Amino acid sequence: MSATALAEQDRIPSHPALNDRFYIGAGVFAPKTSTEARLDSTLLGVGASVDFERALGLQTNKSVPNFLARWRFTERWRVEAEYFELNRQGEKNLTQDIQWGDAVFPVGATVTSKFDFSDTRVSVGYSFFKSADKELGFALGAHVTRYDASMTSNGIGTQGGAVTAPLPVLSVYGQFALTDQWAIGGRLDRFSLTYDQYSGGITSMALDLLYQPLRHFGFGLGYRSMFVDFTSTNTTWTGQVTQSFQGPVLYANVSF
Repeated sequence: MSATALAEQDRIPSHPALNDRFYIGAGVFAPKTSTEARLDSTLLGVGASVDFERALGLQTNKSVPNFLARWRFTERWRVEAEYFELNRQGEKNLTQDIQWGDAVFPVGATVTSKFDFSDTRVSVGYSFFKSADKELGFALGAHVTRYDASMTSNGIGTQGGAVTAPLPVLSVYGQFALTDQWAIGGRLDRFSLTYDQYSGGITSMALDLLYQPLRHFGFGLGYRSMFVDFTSTNTTWTGQVTQSFQGPVLYANVSF
């Protein structure tokens, strides 16, 4: 083998995702979703825990836009953000009584339901190990989640609630360049906390396979999962939400 070939074989790969200052992506997230929620009443007491997919006919699978961005403001420090929202509506004849808010929706009633959710993930990370082709670090951040859910039926009207809450998380992350064009990355978020009018926990995971055939343009194929268990005593929502999102994400990216 020639000296040139040996040098090329021994060369450390340099992928743009690990070294460019800015990394911005946009694509499609296709999660399978499971949702249980409870809206309590000051008049009727604790409400029913409702499975919105089974009891109320909300879609289990739906594709939604997904956006992500990263800024390396020093060699080892970085800021990240990611956003998606999932808005769904359903209609179903009830097979059991459901207490939701200040009303009881009876068996046989036709109920139109809405469940809107959005998640904005932001974090500041520090890479305690950083080279041209490898990166390991930890981050502190938050998932700012918003819920807006309601049920509507003739003769009863609409009962609903909305709440926005930041759920702080600790994260570990890593990225590894396989070649100048291919890289893999992963992230795990976890935290459980009680504060003010909110309590709950969140676990979130991301895995990505990155392909960047052009210097400033590439693609990512990944998997996202998020599990949220959230309780609120806010006046706009007193109750609980347990929700999971799991599915693939496909996006295009630019970096520079």
